[in-house]
Amino acid sequence: MMTNLFSSFDPSSGFYLSLNWMSTFLSLLFTPSMFWLIPSRWNFSWIKIIMTLHNEFKILLTNSIKGSTLIFISLFGFIMFNNLLGLFPYIFTSTSHLTLTLYLSLPLWLSFMIYGWTNNTTRMLAHLVPQGTPPMLMPFMVCIESISNIIRPTTLAVRLTANMIAGHLLLTLLGNTGPSMTLMMINVLIIAQLLLLILESAVAIIQSYVFAILSTLYSSEVN
Repeated sequence: MMTNLFSSFDPSSGFYLSLNWMSTFLSLLFTPSMFWLIPSRWNFSWIKIIMTLHNEFKILLTNSIKGSTLIFISLFGFIMFNNLLGLFPYIFTSTSHLTLTLYLSLPLWLSFMIYGWTNNTTRMLAHLVPQGTPPMLMPFMVCIESISNIIRPTTLAVRLTANMIAGHLLLTLLGNTGPSMTLMMINVLIIAQLLLLILESAVAIIQSYVFAILSTLYSSEVN
C-alpha cells in the first residue's frame, strides 16, 4: 500500500533516463502568451501580480542592484507554475523532490553568503550577535545564529517539498477509497476532492510566494 501511495512521486519509469523531469519546463510554454500585447484578463492579472511583487521586493532590496527584483519574481513564477501543473493528472510534480528544491535554494544561499562575507564582513559578524545580548550569552548566540543560518537552504527546500507531498498524498488517499464506496459516498468524495483541489491550488501559490519572499529577505541581510 505504501509503495503504491508514494509511486506518484517516483521520477523513474524505466531503465533509461525518464522524461518526467521535462514537465519542469512546461511552464516555459505558457510564458510567451502572458507577455503578448493583446489585452486579456490573464495578461492583466499576471502583470498586476508582477507589479505587486516588484513593489514589495523593492522595499526589501533598497540597497541592491537595480533590477534584482526580477530574479525573485522569476523564481516565484517558476515555482508557482510547477506547483500548479503538478495538480493536473499525469504531470510529474518536480517541486515535490528535494533534488529540484535544493538546486534552487542552495545556490541562492551560497551566493548570498559569499557576497556578504566578502563585501560586508563586519555586518555579517554583527548579525551573529543580536543587539542587547548579555556578554555571557554571546558565545551561545553565535552558535545558535550560525546553525540557523547554515540550515536556511535546507528549510527552504524541505518546506516546499513537504507541502507539495502532503497535499498530493491526501488527494491520492481520497482517490484510492473511491472504488469501495457507495454512490452517495462517491458524490461526497468528489465534492471533498474538489474543495481539496482548490485548497492545494492556494497552497501552491502561497508556497511559491513564501520561497521567493524568504529568499528576498536573505538577500537583503547581506546588502
